[in-house]
Amino acid sequence: MSESENFNTSLGGCLWKLRSVDERLVGLIVQRYNLPWIVAKIMVLRGVDDVEKFLNPKIATLMPDPFVLRDMTKAAQRIAKAIIGNEVIGIIGDYDVDGATSTSIMRLFLRAAGRDCLVHIPERDEGYGPSKQAVDDFKQQGVKVLLTLDCGTTAFDVLEYAVSLGMDVIVLDHHEAEIKLPKVYAVVNPKRLDEENDYPYLKYLAACGVVFMATVAINRELRTSGYYNSDIKEPDLMKWLDLVALGTVCDVVPLRGLNRAYVAQGLKVMALRGNIGLTALMDKVGLDQIPTAFHLGFVLGPRINACGRVGDADMGNKLLCCQNNVQAERLVTKLDEFNSLRKDIENTVLLEAIEQLEGQPQSYPIAFVYGDNWHQGVIGIVAGKLKERYNVPAFVMSIEPDEVKGSARSISEVDLGALIIAAKEKGLITKGGGHTMAAGFSLEKEKIEEFRKFAGEYVVSKTGNDAILPVKQIDAIVDVGGANAELADCFEMMEPFGQSNPEPVLMMKKVKVIKAVPMGVGHVRCVLLSDNGDSIKAVAFRVGDNQTGQALLSGKDQRYDVCGVLRKDNWNGRQNVQFVIDDVRESV
Repeated sequence: MSESENFNTSLGGCLWKLRSVDERLVGLIVQRYNLPWIVAKIMVLRGVDDVEKFLNPKIATLMPDPFVLRDMTKAAQRIAKAIIGNEVIGIIGDYDVDGATSTSIMRLFLRAAGRDCLVHIPERDEGYGPSKQAVDDFKQQGVKVLLTLDCGTTAFDVLEYAVSLGMDVIVLDHHEAEIKLPKVYAVVNPKRLDEENDYPYLKYLAACGVVFMATVAINRELRTSGYYNSDIKEPDLMKWLDLVALGTVCDVVPLRGLNRAYVAQGLKVMALRGNIGLTALMDKVGLDQIPTAFHLGFVLGPRINACGRVGDADMGNKLLCCQNNVQAERLVTKLDEFNSLRKDIENTVLLEAIEQLEGQPQSYPIAFVYGDNWHQGVIGIVAGKLKERYNVPAFVMSIEPDEVKGSARSISEVDLGALIIAAKEKGLITKGGGHTMAAGFSLEKEKIEEFRKFAGEYVVSKTGNDAILPVKQIDAIVDVGGANAELADCFEMMEPFGQSNPEPVLMMKKVKVIKAVPMGVGHVRCVLLSDNGDSIKAVAFRVGDNQTGQALLSGKDQRYDVCGVLRKDNWNGRQNVQFVIDDVRESV
């Protein structure tokens, strides 16, 4: 079988493709760096061009001087001046994990420098980014310097209003920028269109990464000015890398370059359990092992996100800046409750959205749905699940009394950030912003169908009008006996995993499914058995309502090919491995 051969469609409706590789290049990497063949192969598949920096990502070698970013000098000098002069600083952040971590990093830094600040995290019904009401409230409280973190790049009217009230406004953001920028004191954003391209990986930073660079710059200004003394010691900035890692993983930005160093070092800091709030959260979820990027993205992050979705938006910032254990325990209990509520609401909206899509023919290759008063806190998650289910860009909107608020998720062929900017320029939406793969927006109810037509035609121009069949890219074929702890140890060399560096996807051929039983809500636990008697524990998540789950539960003597990822299973302190099944197809 050639490595480029396409397999038949799977039970999940996907084509499987075994990725090809230049074996000569793999051999060179094996020789030069003394690496296992499979690790070298996957690094070639991932396009790793600097093996040493990839395997040993260090902030000292990957983070440039923060002043290379436009306006960073102005921003750092003005914030340092405010700290020295004890001016009132106000922060407006975003309600997601990146916003919570960005706000917390800056707030903790200001506290360490002997100052505190006012913080406003907008609730979902207030909308994304700075609002006139928030600016007015800050004005009444004497704010002189206004920072917008993880927002503000396209908030022209509100920020220029803040300037008219006498505030020096500084934007620290990473969202897509237009040619025009707000007329404010400083805009620090690696996605500014006039940025130099000397450090292209800076464009991948999450907002928390930009904010951390800003604290390095501000700290340097304070040190140079002689601000630190016996009463106010210079802070150790590295202790906040746990928050940088959390925000970076949860914002699903590429784990390449500086981001990879942020997460690798941040996980080490998190393992030391120095942040009271994060420690309480890890205890709450029973995380008693060294955290990985998986735990950040799928265990800790969703609980912090939940408060911005269905609870009090500023609770994430309160937890991450918490200074006593009792308060931290109260906050994590509430966050856990919010997360359970979020799941219930999300399931209801998702079912209604699927009924809309599958109950009538669709004119364009997009998932475009809306409903009255759908909870704004879950429409982004629902958009993501619709995108995964149908493999098309998804737009989910809630019709509120005053406006329609929406969230979108995309596939690799369609740049959502560009789509939203184009829709805004045409007057189809009132506001919006986002990344290549995710965006938020608002519009008038009367414009919904016009926006549907625009979005549909935009997607057709990028992808064509045919249904897009998803492809599962398989990195390697392994035997059941070869999917062992030694192989899992090899893969650990490539961590942290995440966007642009996913966990290696493996395929095991002609296995028999035994001991399959339902687990939790919609999951299946089983054992995979090879013809020569080797076996491995396996689990498949969220398959209870589809063909994959049915096949696993009723496989009997049928042989299947399975693809998925190999993970260590340290349950009850035992060193085992298990295979997390992503898709299944009948063997031929």
